[in-house]
Amino acid sequence: MSSFKREKKEEEDGGGSPYQNLDKTIVLQEARYFNETPVNPRKCSHILSKILFLLNQGEKLSTQEATDVFFATTKLFQSKDVMLRRMVYLCIKELSKLAQDVIIVTSSLTKDMTGKEDLYRAAAIRALCSITDSTMLQAIERYMKQAIVDKNPAVRSAALVSALHLSTSVPDLVRRWANEAQEAVNSDNAMVSYHALGILASTRRNDKLSTVKLITPLTKYTLKSQYALCLLIRMVAQLIDDDDSEASTPYIRFIQSCLGHKSEMILYEAAHAILNLKKTPRDLASSAVSVLQLFCGSSKATLRLAGARTLARLTSKHPTAVAACAVDLENLISDPNRSVATLAVTTLLATGAESSVDRLMKQISSFVSEISDEFKIVVVKAIRRLCQKFPRKHQSLAAFLAGMLRDEGGLEYKAAIADAIIALVEENPDAKETGLAHLCEFIEDCEHTALAVRILHLLGREGPKSRQPSRYIRFIYNRVILESGPVRAAAVSAVAQFGAQRPELLPNIRVLLARCEMDDEDEVRDRAIYYNAILDTADQELINDYIIDVPKPNPVLLEKALRDHMANQSQEAFDILTVPTEELKEAKEDVVEIEVRNKPKLLSMEEIYSEQLARVPGIDKLGPLFKTNPPVELTEPETEYRVRLLKHVFVRHAILQFECINTLSDQVLEQVHVRLECPPEYVVRFILPCPQLAYDKPASVFVVIDYPSAYLDSLGTFGATLEFVVRDCDPNTGIPDPGEGYADTYPLEEFYMGCADQIRARAMGDDWEQTWERAANILEISDTYALPETDPGAAAKSVCEYLGLPKATIVGDAVKEIRGGGVFRGGAPFLVKARIASSNVGVTMLIAARSPREDVAQLLLAAVG
Repeated sequence: MSSFKREKKEEEDGGGSPYQNLDKTIVLQEARYFNETPVNPRKCSHILSKILFLLNQGEKLSTQEATDVFFATTKLFQSKDVMLRRMVYLCIKELSKLAQDVIIVTSSLTKDMTGKEDLYRAAAIRALCSITDSTMLQAIERYMKQAIVDKNPAVRSAALVSALHLSTSVPDLVRRWANEAQEAVNSDNAMVSYHALGILASTRRNDKLSTVKLITPLTKYTLKSQYALCLLIRMVAQLIDDDDSEASTPYIRFIQSCLGHKSEMILYEAAHAILNLKKTPRDLASSAVSVLQLFCGSSKATLRLAGARTLARLTSKHPTAVAACAVDLENLISDPNRSVATLAVTTLLATGAESSVDRLMKQISSFVSEISDEFKIVVVKAIRRLCQKFPRKHQSLAAFLAGMLRDEGGLEYKAAIADAIIALVEENPDAKETGLAHLCEFIEDCEHTALAVRILHLLGREGPKSRQPSRYIRFIYNRVILESGPVRAAAVSAVAQFGAQRPELLPNIRVLLARCEMDDEDEVRDRAIYYNAILDTADQELINDYIIDVPKPNPVLLEKALRDHMANQSQEAFDILTVPTEELKEAKEDVVEIEVRNKPKLLSMEEIYSEQLARVPGIDKLGPLFKTNPPVELTEPETEYRVRLLKHVFVRHAILQFECINTLSDQVLEQVHVRLECPPEYVVRFILPCPQLAYDKPASVFVVIDYPSAYLDSLGTFGATLEFVVRDCDPNTGIPDPGEGYADTYPLEEFYMGCADQIRARAMGDDWEQTWERAANILEISDTYALPETDPGAAAKSVCEYLGLPKATIVGDAVKEIRGGGVFRGGAPFLVKARIASSNVGVTMLIAARSPREDVAQLLLAAVG
């Protein structure tokens, strides 16, 4: 018993982690102990724990350090201690990503994998699959198949999970284990069945027909594993969304039958799947909501959270069904779990009446300080929607948000509040003064540079349009005196906006900018001199183009275009208008949802495909990329060869990228290229074929074409045919049969090169009328058209689609008006104004286009003519 006694001093010091403040160098030195004989299992396990802790905390080991530790760890295979051996497997798996020559332990791991000690086998399989490369996997394939059908569930699960990881790198090899995995689906062990179904789903994810063949039999009898049944429900829901025909009726009935399952997990998964279908039948939706309603009254906090969270997400899609649960949600407001209470209140706010807002806001304020930042963000988003739904409540809602802004919180939380107030300022003219005042108070004590810069940008944009613009200048100029360099630079830009838009304030603004010309920071000085020089010209067009309405190019693509321009040593001046701007964001359906941490950065289309385009020879001679258009499907989804087209537009050229997928496992396509039937005046410069198109491995054919010299000739329809050589192959190995194969063709859908492909829309501000008037001296072309649509709204959307303008450019109710603008390839700017109204003969449109180039204006009208 003495070993369990603890000294008083130990109890006092026992609050910290034993791995706190570990030093990498000391731990690596301790690893030398592994070379001692005999080894102390307890001490070695402790050292391995330290190594694993450092790796999981993000500590970086050099290749040499990792290799040394790896080979020292392999010396521990001499020990028979079970716990130490399992720690060795874990360490080998982690170090294999960093060390060299790790393949040397393959024989030891294979021996443990096929041995009689079950405690070793599962961990050995996981370690072996993590260190074995694709060329060596053939040697262990027989052992993996045996492990998948082993009697021990732990061994079977380890083999299946390892196979699932391998399916991303060697899918053809894993596909050969399908028969063993199919047998494992019917296992009595819940995890084995779940992992086996996951393998089968992963290997067939790009083959709809084989996925249907897998799922259909499984829906006719109940799987023993609840986890596998949850996965099956998700797969069935995906099939229903992909197929709107009556063939999906049996699948809908299957999910409906799961609503009567005795397992709460299955009940929730079925309800969640039904409510997230693209088209949910009304009777099914009410049944699913009834399940969530029962969850809201459960004694288990997890079920209450699941019910409240899913109902919160339904507020925009099924508001009536959610409103029927108001009583149950009211009962959750006082829930001891504050996360549940938060979701309940925000859902009630989204579905309730204006009269209940003040009461619910009072209840939120009683516990908002007790919840985490992620749930505070949920509250902020709900309030943001309330500002749009009940604009008359802006005073109390803005005050509540301002109070939250003064509380403690991280950058993400404060940014969400600032976003809500900024949206309130932009969408509700009555709330502009109130919102700007709250933001001015916040930047006095703002700790986050990025947030302060953003608010200063808003003050510079909206402040000059307010009734008393001079009141904001003091707050902005205080930042020049008190803040860091980036904030001071943003403040200078904001101050310049007041001078550009308010002539009565210009003398004072010049004095402030002159003081900033003596700043210690280069960026601040340069901006002050730059803005002062522009304001001194008193040229309104110059001030508008370089201070008020400045285009914002995509920074990543701007850097790339500048590098290419310098590398080519071009004699022509660099034109910033040829660089894609930041993409306009269409308004999306907003739902109550918890923020996901560490969300991946959203990339533009140009950024996503820049690496693939770099493989095209001679691309550097085409100049900077102007625009990448969204993909166009050239085949039906169920065909044996799937092809979609991406049009990459340059100033005088275009690259047509045909993304191809071969869905036939018994064929390999070689020498794949596309034969084009081009409109007159188009010239095909060259074709970069795809050498080989294997089963389920996407590859691309690139065709470079020259645009016609006349802009009007660039509108036209292309015909396309896929040409290739077919070679039969073994569907299991993917190895082609001997022989030369035979030539074949496959017709593709025609595609159109339109006006929308060649222009890049620009966001037009609130001063669009002034922008249109400033362009009064520019060439204008106008015409009147009778449109085939019967509704002005639908006609306006069609016109925007033809012209490549976002739907946000449409304004008006009975009479629709389009107010848009942008840049044509080559850098020519344009403005478009159209009025669409109903008449006795249908829908009539009067459209006018202004551009410095007459052929650009003519092209815009020809696109809708």
